[in-house]
Amino acid sequence: MPFIEEVDLLELHKDIDKAQLMNERLLDQIKFKNKELKRKKRQRNVLGVIAAVFFLGTLVFTSFSAGLSTRARAFNTQENNNILVSIDSLDVIKSRINNLKEQNEELNFVNDFYLAKNILDKEIIYSVQIKTFVDNNVTLVSNTLANTLFVKNNPFYTYSIGNFETIDEARTFRLQLVKMGFEDAFVASYKDGKRLKIENPN
Repeated sequence: MPFIEEVDLLELHKDIDKAQLMNERLLDQIKFKNKELKRKKRQRNVLGVIAAVFFLGTLVFTSFSAGLSTRARAFNTQENNNILVSIDSLDVIKSRINNLKEQNEELNFVNDFYLAKNILDKEIIYSVQIKTFVDNNVTLVSNTLANTLFVKNNPFYTYSIGNFETIDEARTFRLQLVKMGFEDAFVASYKDGKRLKIENPN
């Protein structure tokens, strides 16, 4: 049996303590960087919303002023041209209405997306977990991907895809994934971004 001298044992303990301190410092740095990234992302989103509002305001102002200038021209023309100008202004108004309808549909889509995301955060949802990692070195995870969950369950990081309201939908999706080669995939329930339990596969 190998023998370790007391001096070597003390040195080994000191090295372990140093490594633990360094690990804690690195974890603190990672947490700080994550907070900083979240803050920058929040700022970017706010700036994006402000830019979108500014763009929409400019578009509405431009289309409104185009309609006013068309009306002003209509009043300045001769009486026999009044009918043609009225038709032109109607075309401008129709195109403006169509543009506003398209913008409204886009805004409704964005609104529906954020409402669905808020509902997912508050309700129990079912997702299919396909992978577990020990380290957070996952390059396939993106915050812009919809319908994915990336959850930390100490000391593991889990990656799940699909957000379903019912367990039957999740089970059907799981079967499709198993057929594609994800044989270890299973259904789990989540609430507020945390896994509640692993569900029965049947």
